[in-house]
Amino acid sequence: MSPTKKPSPVEGGGATKSAAGAAAVEQYLSAVPEPASSTLAKVRAAIRAAAGPEATETISYGMPAFRYKGMLVWYAAFKDHCSFFPGNSSLIEEFGEELAGYSTAKGTIRFPVDKPLPAALIRKIVRARMAENELGKKA
Repeated sequence: MSPTKKPSPVEGGGATKSAAGAAAVEQYLSAVPEPASSTLAKVRAAIRAAAGPEATETISYGMPAFRYKGMLVWYAAFKDHCSFFPGNSSLIEEFGEELAGYSTAKGTIRFPVDKPLPAALIRKIVRARMAENELGKKA
């Protein structure tokens, strides 16, 4: 299934590119219908809280994403669910107990369009990904 609507990909990076990335994410989110739009806004806020000001927003693979020393995480709305993509499938295994009750696959965590993943869990996963990126681990 494809995300609801995809803006053109934008690279994250410097101040201008970072602003362009955030604008592209805003465009993507504005095209997502409720309740998925509000759900993704909560996911985005949790990622921002964990990733801090050094992380930049971008569109990658047609989905909103964050970069921090490489690609960090992605999230998106689909017809019947939303997804969070942690960038490394080993994190889905690592946080398996906390993800019980959610549909998972090799690289994705699916959740209802009207119920975001818990913000504390998103923050833990994002911090774990940041640590991986600090060490140069590939997804």
